[in-house]
Amino acid sequence: MGGKRATEWLQADAAGVERASELLRAGGLVALPTETVYGLAARADDADAVAGIYRAKGRPDFNPLIVHVADTGSGERLARFDDRARKLADRFWPGPLTMVLPLRENAGIAPAVTAGLATIALRVPGHPVMQAVLRRSGLALAAPSANRSGLISPTAPQHVAATLDGRIAAIMNGGPCASGIESTILALRNKGWSLLRPGPISAESLTDVLGSDMVEASEGIEAPGQMTSHYAPGKPLRLNAQAAGENEFLIGFGEIPGDCSLSATGDMAEAAARLYECLHVAAAAAQPSIAVAPIPFSGVGAAINDRLRRAAA
Repeated sequence: MGGKRATEWLQADAAGVERASELLRAGGLVALPTETVYGLAARADDADAVAGIYRAKGRPDFNPLIVHVADTGSGERLARFDDRARKLADRFWPGPLTMVLPLRENAGIAPAVTAGLATIALRVPGHPVMQAVLRRSGLALAAPSANRSGLISPTAPQHVAATLDGRIAAIMNGGPCASGIESTILALRNKGWSLLRPGPISAESLTDVLGSDMVEASEGIEAPGQMTSHYAPGKPLRLNAQAAGENEFLIGFGEIPGDCSLSATGDMAEAAARLYECLHVAAAAAQPSIAVAPIPFSGVGAAINDRLRRAAA
């Protein structure tokens, strides 16, 4: 999959699902919509296909990939679930929750997917197109965000094409993503649990299921999105700005309007859905720097601030 080649555009219909499944079974890379962001999918049991993800993204090989499966039963064939994992699956799957669980021996997953770790990051996505491809292909799909590594995550097919056109087999046109921010990632420990990446499912919601024995994450990278510099727009980015400075593109929120607003009404769900869209607009703007209005830390605000902090790194 390295080098330039024609990238097919697929429609989100039965024919598109069939073609995507055919390409994936043959070891190709297909950008697919999920409820969070677009994922760059490859069959997780094929080392060559997974290597294609790393080549297309230019991604460091120590960063593990999330594996998407059709249902909990498919996940249990790859990882060891305890009672806590099953409770989480019952509550939040399909949906934007990724669990880091012990990898089963002989799971058949390409080693690069787990970056050599004894764990695997699993998610059952809720998007109907991604679900249809998972079921039609019969595959577990490794699928990081469908963009060049370190750049802004894609929430529309045009964002995918901007950095991956000619580098992958196909892009599925599934329209804009609903959540607009990557999944929450947690790791279940022998004792307690760790929040590895904030996302649409809040720490409070997880505590409702797991209890309050949350422990600090380790220093090492266990899951995607933990690198300090991530989601970068390619320009200096200033946080908690009350107004634009000279030569700054202002991303607004609430009463601070800006050149592009995450949500004029202060709606946090709208802000999450528009985060990467506004970062893409800011990256393409004439101004050499970006400023972002203050965003509350409540609920999904913790995830928005996490992405902005990494984008500013």
